[in-house]
Amino acid sequence: MNLLEEARLEINEIDREMARLFTRRMHAVEKVAAYKKEQGMAIFDPVREQQVIARNAGALEEDALRPYYVDFLKNAMRVSRAYQKKMLESGALCARTLRMELGEDSYDILMERGILKRAGELLQLDRRVLIVTDDGVPRQYALTVAAQCKEPVIVTLPQGEGTKNAESLQRLWKTMLQHSFTRSDCVVAVGGGVMGDLAGFCAATYMRGVDFYNIPTTLLSQVDSSIGGKVAVDFCEVKNIVGAFHQPKRVLIDPDVLKTLPPRQIANGLAEALKESLTSDAELFAIIEQGVTEETLETVIEKALQIKKAVVEEDEKESGLRRILNFGHTLGHGIESESGLDGLYHGECVALGMIPMCSASVRERLIPVLAALGLPTVVEGDLETILNIAAHDKKRSGSDISVVWVESIGSCEIRRMPLEEWKQMIRTNLGKGDA
Repeated sequence: MNLLEEARLEINEIDREMARLFTRRMHAVEKVAAYKKEQGMAIFDPVREQQVIARNAGALEEDALRPYYVDFLKNAMRVSRAYQKKMLESGALCARTLRMELGEDSYDILMERGILKRAGELLQLDRRVLIVTDDGVPRQYALTVAAQCKEPVIVTLPQGEGTKNAESLQRLWKTMLQHSFTRSDCVVAVGGGVMGDLAGFCAATYMRGVDFYNIPTTLLSQVDSSIGGKVAVDFCEVKNIVGAFHQPKRVLIDPDVLKTLPPRQIANGLAEALKESLTSDAELFAIIEQGVTEETLETVIEKALQIKKAVVEEDEKESGLRRILNFGHTLGHGIESESGLDGLYHGECVALGMIPMCSASVRERLIPVLAALGLPTVVEGDLETILNIAAHDKKRSGSDISVVWVESIGSCEIRRMPLEEWKQMIRTNLGKGDA
């Protein structure tokens, strides 16, 4: 290797590091833009820029490089001003924003009433876009997104968990091939958790991964499955057994779309918010316990998202802390599978799954809240069948299983116990008709 090749390799390495630092800098610029908007400040502050240039240039050790570094700083500030201007003009700063910090896979979660109509401003839709929705979602939602895309392709699937399978996945792959989708194109989910999981897994696997955006239209998906990057399909009657981690590029949450949901679907979503409150936030539990109103619903959504965001940032690939998000899910998945396609909703099953996995004092407060929301508190199916199905859970290792236990509201612990001991705990705390 000659000196030229060595120098080029070194420059390539430096450029990669600069790309990482540039991303960090622009995220800081976003915070500056948000503050300036809130305070009514101008984007361009010549005095501030001169101060920054003088300070940073003075820190440079090599005098001969100083004028070039000054040019470099001026160009960086010009790019920053352009980015701030674009953010202000696009309205991105109007939305309530949560930033999922996952290094190169970081993304924004934007929440605002009516944000669906601004998808074209906030997402990169100037390309081929596969819009995945189901026949239970108002058709206008997908059409609203499609109208903002350069080349939209809408696929409408049957609603329900039964759609989240390999056959539906193949249909999406085939559609993308037929319309000549490339790695530069993207997939957008417009629907609940089933569509998010399926479309996300399609995006993760087509050409080894394309961009994915999530626009959740149910309360359940808004507070839980829309963020975190876990995408999957069901296989051989086992829920989410085939999947991947594929983070979305951005998530848009529009509380206005919840107005078309029946009360049962709202309760279905609140069950997941309850789950997160029990493990992590006593204040959120109290809000739900007092009764969720139209005015407090957005607060519930945001607080639930903040909990999941913090957990995912700490443990993206579910190797430790993220397991607390499975509270109520081990038994819940067994109930969901046993009840069949026309049985209980996911949140309803999680509600039942939480009851036996907390202390008696917590159950005394939890069960009345579930009942007030119209969520089930008694297992109607065959408990032994449910336990046998739940025994196939991904969290099982040999004859042991990891479970989440809530001793007091707002905190939890992960326990590893023999499978038979766990089954007996369920029988004791949630015998049929003995809530």
